[in-house]
Amino acid sequence: MLLQWKDRVRLETTRLRGIALSDNNREWIELWPDGAPWAQGNKDEDIPAIRSYLVQGEGRGAVIVCPGGGYGMRADHEGEPIAKWLNGIGIHAFVLRYRVAPYRYPCALTDAQRAVRYVRHHASEWGINAGKIGVLGFSAGGHLTASVGTHYDSGKPEAVDPIDRQSCRPDAILPCYPVITLKPPFFHQGSALNLLGDNPDPELIELLSCEGQVTPDTPPTFLWHTSDDGAVPVENSLLFAAALSKNKVPFDLHVYEHGRHGLGLAEDEPHVASWTSICGSWLKSQQF
Repeated sequence: MLLQWKDRVRLETTRLRGIALSDNNREWIELWPDGAPWAQGNKDEDIPAIRSYLVQGEGRGAVIVCPGGGYGMRADHEGEPIAKWLNGIGIHAFVLRYRVAPYRYPCALTDAQRAVRYVRHHASEWGINAGKIGVLGFSAGGHLTASVGTHYDSGKPEAVDPIDRQSCRPDAILPCYPVITLKPPFFHQGSALNLLGDNPDPELIELLSCEGQVTPDTPPTFLWHTSDDGAVPVENSLLFAAALSKNKVPFDLHVYEHGRHGLGLAEDEPHVASWTSICGSWLKSQQF
């Protein structure tokens, strides 16, 4: 396992020196090389991992990208294209392969927390500012993003694994047309079903309805949605923004008049596509 990890670091260091890797040679880095908690096999879908997209330069921020897919899949257009856009504005990026159905809570959240810890632990090797690690996600990946921004710890100092000694609190969260609540009438039924199964415990629904978990310590947040989203109602973002406002957490909220769910970079919607430039400006203001 150690040799594999060293090989990965060598490949990433090669990129940092200006020799770009082709996408075909871009490796997935296992978050738990000895096996993830609750893993049910050894296929890719059982192995939480990150794929790195690093840029040249020291001390830059990094953003972990969580594609959407209703906790039943992960949408390709909300992964690598987002990472490459982040690279284009000078930010390191990682795409997270988190576990989806038949895996249920707490697997995906644990995977995202581990990704934050992992990137923070290896920040100096990758030229990353360990105090500027954000999480960005779409739809159900937006719920995962909001969840990791409202459920975190400062690390476990006595842990045998040094990665577990790192804080899993992100320094910024960016939920994009996110699932936020798991309660009717504004929840996304498919995401709730895949995450919690049939007849979930009401206390668990409350715990994972992110609008009720915001505190003054919740990280600065960037939100965007479309007002006529037919799959995940815009009220999800509005509920989260209201909770952020109540707790005096700095946030940006951008609601566009029109646009289908799942737009990603929104290249086919010129007005909505402005979200990337606005978001880039916001990340700059956060010193990423």
